[in-house]
Amino acid sequence: MIRKRLICMAVILAVAGAAIPLTLSFYLSWNHALQARQEKLAHIANKAIVRTNQVLNEVNQALHTMADLRQPACSDAHIRQMRMIAIDNRSVEEVRYVEGGLLKCTSWGIPRETGSHPATDVVLSNGMHATLGVVSAASGGKQMTGLHYLAHHVLIDPARFVDVIADGDIQLAVATADGSVLGSVNVPDPQRIRQLLLHPERSQTEQDLFAQVGDRELVAIALESRSSVLVSLQQEQTLLLPVGVILAALLVGLVGWRLQQRLSPLGELTIAVQQREFVVHYQPLMELSSGACIGAEALVRWQRQDGSMVRPDLFIPLAEQSGLILPITDQVVAAVVSDLQAMLSHDKQLHVAVNVCADDIRSGRILEVVYRALEGTGIASPQIWLEATERGFIDIDAACITLTKARQGGHRIAIDDFGTGYSSLSCLQGLPLDALKIDKSFIDTIGTEAATSSVTPHIIAMAKTLSLKVVAEGVETQAQADCLLALGVDYAQGWLYGKAMPAAQFSRFYLERKKPVAVVSAPAPVLSA
Repeated sequence: MIRKRLICMAVILAVAGAAIPLTLSFYLSWNHALQARQEKLAHIANKAIVRTNQVLNEVNQALHTMADLRQPACSDAHIRQMRMIAIDNRSVEEVRYVEGGLLKCTSWGIPRETGSHPATDVVLSNGMHATLGVVSAASGGKQMTGLHYLAHHVLIDPARFVDVIADGDIQLAVATADGSVLGSVNVPDPQRIRQLLLHPERSQTEQDLFAQVGDRELVAIALESRSSVLVSLQQEQTLLLPVGVILAALLVGLVGWRLQQRLSPLGELTIAVQQREFVVHYQPLMELSSGACIGAEALVRWQRQDGSMVRPDLFIPLAEQSGLILPITDQVVAAVVSDLQAMLSHDKQLHVAVNVCADDIRSGRILEVVYRALEGTGIASPQIWLEATERGFIDIDAACITLTKARQGGHRIAIDDFGTGYSSLSCLQGLPLDALKIDKSFIDTIGTEAATSSVTPHIIAMAKTLSLKVVAEGVETQAQADCLLALGVDYAQGWLYGKAMPAAQFSRFYLERKKPVAVVSAPAPVLSA
């Protein structure tokens, strides 16, 4: 169903992909040109903000340096220090010392006339005061922007705030949040800038394209006339037809490639993880000595939306190779809690084993996943067993750390499919394990003349020596069960008892086959003679 729907959607997209670029290419080319220009304007405005902050930081540092000077005001040493500040800071044109609102001296020396200094226009967040339109005789009467802290003032050419590389016809200005323009270039009418700043949500007018970029207290605006964009628009439109054809071909190719990706095994598995298509079935675990069910192994199943099942051997290896096994494991843990919370919280004899991949054993990630899932559910940690195949123990040191933490948290640890991987006796001795599960391939040889039939008793004996519980997997006949019981195997699972089944079916199975709770009767009263 999903496959057919994806193919139908791909055909529709391919047709639309061929038609839409051709029919709407004029519209797209126009918008593309406008967007490109606006992005460029935004980039220039952002550079202006960066440049302005750089200037303000340099000036702020210089002003605080001068505030700490101990030389007498307007002494030769003081004037020399102010001059050095002006020389060392590329943005500073002149340094002034103002006392009582009167200009006393500058980095050029003692002025002939010491008139009053202009009042502050705006106060910046760093404590500096800004005065706009300050006229300096030393700069030939050019209007400057003044910044001061305490008694020291610096004069800055307004163009320094927007000293960035831009096209010659672009107007650029930096202002404070209240519209006070600190610096500008190519701006014939500052009032026009203030009007545009009142509408930050707009990006164009009938005459202009513009972009505004702001931080906490500064706003930069870059604008150009719409007529200056017409040349690039005409160039876009001359390429209209070939671009439309190319886009159509690319889009059709992209749809085909994407369809191939989505319909690939990895693509389908990724979608299944995103749509949480995994369910859990439960394989009963039987106690051989009593024949009672004491728990289950949680086995993941991929159930497509149409109800069909995908065999685990078809997707588990791919999930392990791609890393998708991690979110699948998370979904298994969540499903176990959702399916069996009532039973597990009520019956503390029952446990469920969850398979853990090699990556989770190496990193220990699974422990936090299980902890969060069990929190507040009433399920005890010992009721969740963690099973790892021998591949998970390649990195013995990392595995030992994870398993030790798991056991400290109350979980039981089992090594799954023993005999098919890398484990050795020394490996088993060095790991904190509780149980060993003998792979089905060894169980199948019991009572036969196969060369491996003699291996199974040795595995059981080795596990007993290490005080491990022994679980036999894949038990299919009563003869196998009897032989395993005689060999001292503790538990078994397999089709002899039941296949992996949905949660509701397992609940009924468990209630029918569970181990009865031992009742200790009260001692009979002693009658006195």
